[in-house]
Amino acid sequence: MTVTKQESGHGGADDNGDMSGAGGDDYVPSQRRLDRERYKRARARRATAIAALSTLVTGVVLYLVVVNAPGWPRTKETFFSWEYAREAFPKVLEGLWLNVRLLLICGVAVLVLGMLIAVARTLRGPVFFPLRALAAAYTDFFRGLPLIVNLMIVVLGVPALRLQGVTVDPVLLGGTALTLTYSAYVAEVFRAGIESVHPSQRAAARSLGLTNRQALRHVVLPQAVRRQVPPLLNDLVSLQKDTGLVSIGGAVDAVRAADIVVGRSLNYTPYIVAGLVFVALTIPMTRFTDWVTARMDRRRAQGGAL
Repeated sequence: MTVTKQESGHGGADDNGDMSGAGGDDYVPSQRRLDRERYKRARARRATAIAALSTLVTGVVLYLVVVNAPGWPRTKETFFSWEYAREAFPKVLEGLWLNVRLLLICGVAVLVLGMLIAVARTLRGPVFFPLRALAAAYTDFFRGLPLIVNLMIVVLGVPALRLQGVTVDPVLLGGTALTLTYSAYVAEVFRAGIESVHPSQRAAARSLGLTNRQALRHVVLPQAVRRQVPPLLNDLVSLQKDTGLVSIGGAVDAVRAADIVVGRSLNYTPYIVAGLVFVALTIPMTRFTDWVTARMDRRRAQGGAL
């Protein structure tokens, strides 16, 4: 329900003073404009060449420093053995499927729980004070508690209670710990988005006859979520990496699969393989996050709706 400024379609002077029509077929760019575009292309090519050269020089220097280090032969044998990499790679890929499933299930649970907590923290009126206090205490506690400690408490502590009907599966318990921690972070992201929506949007919705709940659902939350997409994607990238911590409870994920091979061979190459697999899985999500952020920045600069 936001109102955006529409751009005028009339012709006129461009940003650099060149006069042009509304895009007719007989429009011919001026010589100054052509020279300016040619200069921009030349400068872009020069910047690309300099960046490539500096990257190449940096890579060569780092390579020479590493391979000429006194301990490089032993390090290469211990961390970069092709034989152990080939042995570990299928097992690490098999364990990675568990990490992917944890990301998908926990990601949905984190988004839902985080949204509920954020909405609870933004409820108005004294009657909702206990709910707001509980939501604030939840976010403060789990944002301050280190994730590794939370995992140990849930994965190792819950089975020790021997509660009837409570699972002792380390995968489920590890996923629960991840959800508890990340929902606190995501709740603050959602809350920031909700509070960034101008009060006039809610007031306009109420003036049209919407209730508080309808205004929140149809006006405030859509804008809040759109504005917070980049930080939400960053949290999901972090969640993807931290799914490897469920291995502390014995769950055979990519990290645990690498650990099994290391324990048998006393060679640390499988850890490098597991790390590279996680990097390969995370890079597309990171680049997608950067693309979404840049797209939203362009729309904001052009005065489009957010």
